[in-house]
Amino acid sequence: MPLLTSPVLPAGTFARTAQPTLSTGDGLLLRPWTPEDAPVVHDVFQDPVMHQWHARAAESEAEAAGWIEEWRAAWSADREAQWAVADADTGRPVGRVALREVRFEDGAAEVAYWTAPVARGRGVASRATAVLVHWAFEDTGFHRLELLHSVHNGASCRVASRAGFALEGTKRSSGLHADGWHDMHLHARVRGD
Repeated sequence: MPLLTSPVLPAGTFARTAQPTLSTGDGLLLRPWTPEDAPVVHDVFQDPVMHQWHARAAESEAEAAGWIEEWRAAWSADREAQWAVADADTGRPVGRVALREVRFEDGAAEVAYWTAPVARGRGVASRATAVLVHWAFEDTGFHRLELLHSVHNGASCRVASRAGFALEGTKRSSGLHADGWHDMHLHARVRGD
């Protein structure tokens, strides 16, 4: 059946180039993950706050290394884009920002992020998300970015608001966490907001 519209972004949008390194201009770099980052990812996922809001746990550095391998392969396979948010001086990751659920034909994706415990409260997620949004809209041509978080995760809601994502509604009982089903806030930005 023929489509009546052309894809917003072509297949191969990620895979045709190397994943870029992006600067916030104020001490953070969004860079591709490296195998050497596995100990940091493992350490972050030992934090009880991560267990509260994320569905996965890393039981070993080897498991974290496997995630990083998946994240790196996902770029080349046009599935998603995952960046380490690193301190520009040391190169050490202090967070993560990503485009998941990528649909090039619609020019849409879901933004996700986390911050290491040592970096929380410093605007890391907001700053990294702002740079990611600029890259996605202005440099790449996405049309719509969505962001989901538990209605109980006030910190994530503040990040979404600071990054310019309007609250569009609540998806009832749509996120399964360790303590059960959560209602999820749906935030979004469209190109031109």
